[in-house]
Amino acid sequence: MSGLVLKLSPKERVLINGAVIENGDRRSRFAVVTPNANILRLKDAIHPQTAKTPVRRVCYIAQLVLSGDADPEDATMQLLRGIEQLSQVLTDEDSRQIIKRATDAVLAGHFYQCLKSLRALLPREDRLLRVSLN
Repeated sequence: MSGLVLKLSPKERVLINGAVIENGDRRSRFAVVTPNANILRLKDAIHPQTAKTPVRRVCYIAQLVLSGDADPEDATMQLLRGIEQLSQVLTDEDSRQIIKRATDAVLAGHFYQCLKSLRALLPREDRLLRVSLN
């Protein structure tokens, strides 16, 4: 079986191609075999009010594509600009690899993979912002 395998907790919600799906009372696992389906776990969603930092803003743009609220063509340029700005600040080797994966995913039209890559930068951004605020 190929495709994305989702493992959902009881009552967990997921957005699939614009439709909110809620799991039942038991843990479940299912495979999404349709290529390029837009999927977003709602527990991982970034709310507009919290998209106030550079990484979160770029993640939010990718999330809008996955939720069907942004045109992929328009979002591609915004994502590439945002990722380029992040690459000018996050210059360590590990961050560069993450940024490269995010860029490659955008160019391939794989917005979930882009979001997944960028989310790996969130703890780093949180640490940097904490240090700069102290």
